[in-house]
Amino acid sequence: MAVIVCLFAFLGCGDSKTSSNSQSWLDPAELSAEVANDWYTLALKTAKETAGYTPPVVARTFGYMGIALYESVRPGMPAYRSLQGQINGLALGSLPSVDASLNYHWEIVANETLSRIFPYLYPTASTENLRAAEDLRQEYLDTFSLEIALNILDRSLAFGAAMADAVYSFSVSDGQEFAYLNNFPPDYVPPEGEDLWVPTLPSFQSAMLPYWGDVRPFVTANVTETQPPAPYPYSTEEGSDFYNEAFEVYLVTENITQEQLTIAQFWSDDPGLSETPPGHSLSILKQVLEQEDESLAKAAEAYVKMGIGVHDAFVCCWRTKFTYNLIRPITYIRQEIDSNFTPIVNTPPFPEYTSAHSVQSEAAAEILTGLFGDGYAFDDWTHADRTDIDGTPRHFDSFYAFAEEASISRLYGGIHFRQGIEIGVDQGTQIGLNIQELIFRE
Repeated sequence: MAVIVCLFAFLGCGDSKTSSNSQSWLDPAELSAEVANDWYTLALKTAKETAGYTPPVVARTFGYMGIALYESVRPGMPAYRSLQGQINGLALGSLPSVDASLNYHWEIVANETLSRIFPYLYPTASTENLRAAEDLRQEYLDTFSLEIALNILDRSLAFGAAMADAVYSFSVSDGQEFAYLNNFPPDYVPPEGEDLWVPTLPSFQSAMLPYWGDVRPFVTANVTETQPPAPYPYSTEEGSDFYNEAFEVYLVTENITQEQLTIAQFWSDDPGLSETPPGHSLSILKQVLEQEDESLAKAAEAYVKMGIGVHDAFVCCWRTKFTYNLIRPITYIRQEIDSNFTPIVNTPPFPEYTSAHSVQSEAAAEILTGLFGDGYAFDDWTHADRTDIDGTPRHFDSFYAFAEEASISRLYGGIHFRQGIEIGVDQGTQIGLNIQELIFRE
């Protein structure tokens, strides 16, 4: 009779919340974040290896991936609130809901959600990475399915798949589903003027994503309340603010120290060679979550905050860039100071003001500080496996310290004026604070 009772229970009879609350898989706060971290490890690798995944596109990808993860496990976290009705375009009732009287296995839900949304967000990923995603899904499914009854398994899989589909539909509504295919729209004609951006060495590439400043932000204030005043008035007169800014870039790069060179290269984060700048911020977050052995609940909150933060940072910054269309240091310095000037790192194909590194890094620092506290010391291992640069892990005594170094790296690299860096930091600070104004816990 005991055998029959056990089999009866395994098949899922008596499946109500009150009958199984002793099971740890019922509470995301008691579950490991390993499943989420493993999916982000693969997503970061795929961002680096997939053509067309420029920094704004990568930031967008992690924005929607974070929403999918968070909303998939949030029903198991009673103190947490949905982002429905809080972020642009995500209306109340637009996401699937659970049956609150029944049990769900939240690691299975998260695994299914992330596995299903992965090919939506990376449709042109390599066969190798798509296969890795299938293998990762199956690995966790094989492990977790041993813990629960069949009806809980099926219910959890169905909810995870439904959540991924709903978040994907939400993502499509921003009109950027195929942005990775059109980073350099041929219809864009940059304005002309002595102070305005023109394509630069080495490839004289046309403007990248010139309309990105009009993309829907998750938080409207991250764009409307963060636009800065105009940069210094353009001038070629020695001693003017503008000339002095350019001359500083020239002096720094011409007399660069080994430490400054290492910093410039460490934070370059070029597409195709790295996870890109927003991926670097996500990489730091993942490292901290692993170091702290955080729960699935904490990881879900952290990944969604970082995802929507870096996405909005690029929308905000791009609106500024293509409002002022400011000339890059390489162009000005070659015209006015030294015709042979070459930056330490390649100048990316878009206007100077403001620095995207500054905006997104400072937004990330504000979010990370809100999650883990000020004065949190860590080592950044993002580039530990790279051989084309000195990827030696760098130590920081706080998240603000990492953002400060990432920002100033663009001056060391010879591609940004100081004002563009400092005003970018101000923008990022406000974006990070705005993200923390969202209500995640009741």
